Amino acid sequence: MKRYLNKIMLTTAIGLLLFSACKKDEAKVYYEGGTAPVLTSTSIPGDTIPLSVTDTTAFAVTFSWTNPNYQFSNGISSLNVTYYLQVDTVGANFTSPNMQTVAINSALSQTFSVSAFNALLGNGLQLSFGQPHNIQVRVQSFIQPFTSSTAVAAPLSSESLNYVVTPYAPPPKVAPPKSGTLFIVGSAIAVSGWSNPITPVSQVPIQQFTKISPTEFKITVPIVGGGEYKLIGVDGSWTDQWSVATNDDPTAINGGPFVYNGNNCLAPAKSGTYIIDVNFQTGMFTVTLQ
Repeated sequence: MKRYLNKIMLTTAIGLLLFSACKKDEAKVYYEGGTAPVLTSTSIPGDTIPLSVTDTTAFAVTFSWTNPNYQFSNGISSLNVTYYLQVDTVGANFTSPNMQTVAINSALSQTFSVSAFNALLGNGLQLSFGQPHNIQVRVQSFIQPFTSSTAVAAPLSSESLNYVVTPYAPPPKVAPPKSGTLFIVGSAIAVSGWSNPITPVSQVPIQQFTKISPTEFKITVPIVGGGEYKLIGVDGSWTDQWSVATNDDPTAINGGPFVYNGNNCLAPAKSGTYIIDVNFQTGMFTVTLQ
């Protein structure tokens, strides 16, 4: 009998121990907060960040920020913290379509050379060259998601710092036509198709882009839906041509990056009159239904 009672007591003790362990395993960890990062820089806020075209490899500016020290119920987070350094124009409040975001893993600073920061402003933020602009900079911190479908956790933003910048024209991402002219040819052009030189001659003006600047060309032209096309620099020559990197890339139907001597561009599925804007400075083009 005594042996039987001891066995019952031992079984009960093991059960209580297992129950306690299960309760411990189910203990949840809660986010308890953090401190918004404090942003500083080597340039005094409100002053000019100088960008000298004569020394593009020189140091321009370093941005630094404090650790947000994320706190959880089981202590300070040991997870990797990612930072977004964001640059926008003053007044846009980091909502403009050209806002620039530099992703930084774990580091607490980012240094820019003159050429790198100028490219971010000119080719990225698309500020006019040779003119002063007021910009604002901030840093955001967050904890990376566990999976690609999980939202980022605990985003915190610093106060923004304002500066004055005058970007210079950097080299264009894609070299523009030496001829200063640009034409469109292909099966997307019903009358002349892939004819090069363009025929009939009366079709040439219809397929020639208007030169907006040395690095920007624009055309309004009838397009055959689902056709293909390329851009050429000289009517009658295939030497200089521009198009997309991947043949008939469906993601580039409405525009995107383009390259020198690439593959055929795929026109939108719907036939109609389209505005095509080609920007060699940024290396991007757009295709918009009129």
